[in-house]
Amino acid sequence: MASNRGMARIRGTKFRSPHGLPVDLLDRVLIVSTKPYSEEDIQQIIQIRSQEEDVTLTEEAATVLTTMATQTTLRYSLNLISCAQIIAKKRKSEKVDVEDLRRAYTYFMDEKRSVQWLKEQQGSLVFEEIGTVSKTFANVAYETT
Repeated sequence: MASNRGMARIRGTKFRSPHGLPVDLLDRVLIVSTKPYSEEDIQQIIQIRSQEEDVTLTEEAATVLTTMATQTTLRYSLNLISCAQIIAKKRKSEKVDVEDLRRAYTYFMDEKRSVQWLKEQQGSLVFEEIGTVSKTFANVAYETT
């Protein structure tokens, strides 16, 4: 469980406690502190993942993936490995290179780029108009019956 609620009301009571959990429960909870991965840790994780997926990365590609993981998320960069492998196989290469990663990067957005794109497209997407269309349809349905 992860919580960033701070001091909150315990459900069903009038009492407040850290994270909204009863104090006696908090006393029994194991708290594990975490810290961000270092670049060496990320590079090692990428190497292990590429070995598990039988992907051969060039040194430059591994460096680019490490940088990507620090700027976006580790999950996103790990998922790009298999996508870049498919792109590399399509060009009949045994190794994943930086160009394969660039192409996979353009195909799949990370969270920050996705949010940015949605903000840019705000107001022009079809699903925003569904609410007004369904209300209009509902009014017409009621008028005809």
